[in-house]
Amino acid sequence: MKRIIVALLLTILAVTPALAGKKVINIASDCTWPPMEFVNKDKQIVGFSVDLMKACAVAAGYDVKIKNVAWDGIFAGLAAGKYDAICSSVTINEKRKKVMDFSAPYFEVQQSVVTAKDSTAKSLADFKGKNLGAQIGTTGYFAIKAVDGVTPKSYDEIGLAMEDLYNGRLAAVVCDDPIAADFALQQEEYSKKLKIAFVVKSDKAEYLGVAVKKGNSEVLDMINKGLSAVRADGTYDKIKAKWFGSN
Repeated sequence: MKRIIVALLLTILAVTPALAGKKVINIASDCTWPPMEFVNKDKQIVGFSVDLMKACAVAAGYDVKIKNVAWDGIFAGLAAGKYDAICSSVTINEKRKKVMDFSAPYFEVQQSVVTAKDSTAKSLADFKGKNLGAQIGTTGYFAIKAVDGVTPKSYDEIGLAMEDLYNGRLAAVVCDDPIAADFALQQEEYSKKLKIAFVVKSDKAEYLGVAVKKGNSEVLDMINKGLSAVRADGTYDKIKAKWFGSN
């Protein structure tokens, strides 16, 4: 019996340092963008990117903790070291790359325009003199601001913009296509009155990436290792099929 106890103690001592040394990456996410990242009816943080980050952690041998952080101020929190990374449908662009580093791209998006079902608009220019909404500081909001003659309205959450559109206070909402599809096609109440009218034309592809503090190569390398692994073993495709279907 003593030999068994001693053997168990030696095993525990051998394993404990490995567990204690397991890196935990704290990730901030503005969980208001279904199906990418959102809080479900059970108050759980779920979505495509949530599943993806957890799968990357398993594949690369680290842990993740995901915290719901409001979009307004999420980048300042990263710069201040409040968390290690942001995975929140963040578009990789040159302006952001000057102040933060990005993982390899994990999703391609387009900017979709959601309108009332009776709208005949074919471009953002068709909304001259009207109010258009988007979440503050997003690609959709910047797309609206670039159009002459329209009035951009910013919102802390995309759901608030969709509510104003539903109630006739906006002519359209611009956001990433997965989010547009969720509100206009999947959510029963909104889908009765809303549609995806068109996609904003762009000569450049738009990709989402995980943002990390500038120079934090340790976290960046670990996330990239996980992303590479889940793409290689088919896990990425399974997660994408779960949230968007197999097509």
